[in-house]
Amino acid sequence: MKTIYLVASGDLRASANQKCEAAQEALEKTLTAVITREGYAVKRAHPFVAEKGHGFIDSQKYGMEVFRHIPTDAPLIVAEAVWQYSHHLLAGLTTHRGPILTVANWSGTWPGLVGMLNLNGSLTKARVAYSTLWSEDFTDEFFLSGLNAWLKKGKVKHDVSHAKPLKKTKAPATATKTGKALAQRLKREKAIMGVFDEGCMGMYNAIIPDELLHPTGVFKERLSQSSLYAKMLTVKDEEARAVYQWLLDAGMTFKLGTDEATELTEAQVLGQCKMYIAAVRIAAEFGAETIGIQYQQGLKDLTPASDIVEGLLNNRKRPPVFDETTGKELYAGEALPHFNEVDECAGLDGLVTYKLWRELGYAAENTLHDLRWGRYYQDKTLKAYVWVFEISGAVPPEHLIGGYKGVTSVRQPAMYFKLGGGTIKGISKPGWIVWSRVFIEGGKLKFDTGLAEVVKLPKAETEERWRLTTSEWPIMHAVLQGVSRDQMMARHKSNHIQVVYAPDKAAARNGLFAKAAAMAELGLEVFVCGKV
Repeated sequence: MKTIYLVASGDLRASANQKCEAAQEALEKTLTAVITREGYAVKRAHPFVAEKGHGFIDSQKYGMEVFRHIPTDAPLIVAEAVWQYSHHLLAGLTTHRGPILTVANWSGTWPGLVGMLNLNGSLTKARVAYSTLWSEDFTDEFFLSGLNAWLKKGKVKHDVSHAKPLKKTKAPATATKTGKALAQRLKREKAIMGVFDEGCMGMYNAIIPDELLHPTGVFKERLSQSSLYAKMLTVKDEEARAVYQWLLDAGMTFKLGTDEATELTEAQVLGQCKMYIAAVRIAAEFGAETIGIQYQQGLKDLTPASDIVEGLLNNRKRPPVFDETTGKELYAGEALPHFNEVDECAGLDGLVTYKLWRELGYAAENTLHDLRWGRYYQDKTLKAYVWVFEISGAVPPEHLIGGYKGVTSVRQPAMYFKLGGGTIKGISKPGWIVWSRVFIEGGKLKFDTGLAEVVKLPKAETEERWRLTTSEWPIMHAVLQGVSRDQMMARHKSNHIQVVYAPDKAAARNGLFAKAAAMAELGLEVFVCGKV
């Protein structure tokens, strides 16, 4: 029997790995049984470690150790039932010569598909050949036929005909002209991207090399999260409380308690308010037009979560922040686009989107989400595959039903956020959006974009989707136009997807082509996805 090696990347945080161990074991048991029935043996390349309470590869160091004992020409499966740090495996995968298959479960609760998409994006950027599959129970024909192809040929081919080069589409002339002009201005005037430490959670795919970024007119200002923390210490208590009061006056609800370990407290919120003020002041000091905070390494051990900070920065209507010396309001009347988890691909996208949407006269607030999960939904008015887009709280209130009045801030899950902090929880308003993703392939910047309709689902369906994913986080119910579930998974090179609203479908189409033209003018290879 030919032996197939299996590895499983996990989180850096032991608490997350321990909680997700059972789900990973279940996936591997089912997957191994299917492969064994096909006449192959499966060898797990690393054991369950009793002292750790899990069997994941939980560091880059450990990943290198594991790969030293895997034959370089052996068939290899990366099986994921959880969120994972791609750099734990990347060193070994870059030198592996056997066929590689990434496999994920299809679950909202155990986001293997999210972790796998990040790994796929990282492998694509690193120019590592791989195939990919996903399944709810590993018994469906789509999965079985794909697995059989990989076992026999070492490759799986997917239908990605939904993605067409921009030059093969009929782009409106006016939109094209607007987009090109915006891009030419950006290249001429240039802009600064403030980066508070790169490489959040092993997201190799989220780092744009300088030589690819500079031709777009955007240049990084490399900042440190230690500087952000130091600046927080200079913010006065009364300044933080003024931000908090502004949010209360705007209608935001905070679910407060007293237990710091399990509940959201006022002290946590005030800490987030100080971070918000500190971030704006540092951005202004360095002239940044967009910033990204890593948080999950470093700051997670010092401060409450950064998510409220990020959502406020992405909103044009937000608490005012004043210069410490002059008293002048900073970025008055404007958002300061924030790219969650220092995803620089989202940062470039968000900056271009913000500038262009302001030019078009549309509401310019935009954000990334995780492409978290989805399932088919049907009632009297809707029959569609509805995706769950969700991110850890960093959504602008402008995107939510009711704005600030529709926001309920609850404590972040202790498994990932031991020092707590509130989220911006709410339901995204119905309407038309343009979705997109900047990614790196073949040493080039590329750009996928398409249309989606955000739909309103019944309360019971929304609540169940929250229960099956992460109930503390803001949610978007999205119906992609002309792109199936499997096409999206096969092509998308990230766990993240950028979204921005437009006034209506026609405006969304106009904005899509304007942004496509802008990205092409900036030097990106552009693909229009699905029905536009």
